[in-house]
Amino acid sequence: MPFLGELAALATACCWVVTAMSFESAGKRVGSLAVNLIRLMLAFVFLSAFGCATRGLPVPLDAGAHNWVWLSLSGLVGFTLGDLALFRAFVLIGSRRSLLLMSLVPPMAALIGWLVLGERLTGADAVGMALTVAGVTLAIGERRPDESGVAAHPSPVGVALGLAGALGQALGLVLSKYGMGDYSAFAATQIRVIAGIFGFAALFLAIGWWPTVLAALKNGPAMKRVGLGAFFGPFLGVSLSLVSVQHITTGVAATLMATTPVLILAPAALLFKDRVSPRAIFGAALAVAGIAVLVLT
Repeated sequence: MPFLGELAALATACCWVVTAMSFESAGKRVGSLAVNLIRLMLAFVFLSAFGCATRGLPVPLDAGAHNWVWLSLSGLVGFTLGDLALFRAFVLIGSRRSLLLMSLVPPMAALIGWLVLGERLTGADAVGMALTVAGVTLAIGERRPDESGVAAHPSPVGVALGLAGALGQALGLVLSKYGMGDYSAFAATQIRVIAGIFGFAALFLAIGWWPTVLAALKNGPAMKRVGLGAFFGPFLGVSLSLVSVQHITTGVAATLMATTPVLILAPAALLFKDRVSPRAIFGAALAVAGIAVLVLT
C-alpha cells in the first residue's frame, strides 16, 4: 500500500491526541503513576483479544528469542524508564518545557537509526523534518498567561529528566524496529507491553505503591478514561507506530508522530475552550508543510 508508513505514523499521532486528553483527565483523579501501569494492563487485554481474533494466539508464543529480547528491552526503555522520566519532568519543569524537550525525539531517533540500523535520510526528508519540528516547537513553545509563576531558570534535574524521556522514546522506537523485523506489529507491541508491566510492577513493589493502584481501580470515571486512552495509546497507537517504522525510516516516522501537539489544538479549543494563538496557528501550518514534504517527496 502506497504511503503506508507515513499514514500509520499520522494515525499514531491522531491516536495520541485521544490518549493525551484521556490520560490527563484520569491522572488528575488517581495519579499518573497508577495510570501508567493500569493503561498497560488494559492494553494487554486488548492485544490478547486482537491476537486471538487475527492470529489465533492470545500471547505472542510464535515470537523468536531475538524478538523477545530486543522488544522487551524496548518496552522497558520506552514504557517504563522513558515515561517515568517524562512524568517526573512534568512536575519539575512543567508540561510546556517537557514537550519542548520531547521535540528532540525525531532528530534523536534519526541519529540512533543511522548509528544502529544504518538508516539514511534524503535531502527532502531533512527539510520536511526540520519544518515539522520547527512548527511543533512554535506551537507549544509560547509562554501562557497562567505560567507567570513558573521559574525563569528550570531545574537542571528536570531538564535532564525531560531529555531522558525523549531519549527513552527515541531509543525505544529504534529497538522496536530492530527487534521486530517483519514480525506482526501488534504482537510486537504486546511483548513491549508485557515488559513494561513487569517493569512498573517491580517498581511499585519496591516503593510500596500497590495500595494506590488498587484504590485507582475503584475509581469508575477515571477507569473509563484510562480504558479509552489504553485503546488508542498502547494498543492501537503504539502498534501503528511499529507498522510505520517497518515501512519508513525511524526519523521520518518519529517526526510525523511528533505532530500530536499540533493536532490537539483543534479538539482542545472545541472541548476545553483553550485559546489558540496566531503563533500556534502559524506553527501548525508550518508543521503541515513539513508533513507534506515528508509524504509527497
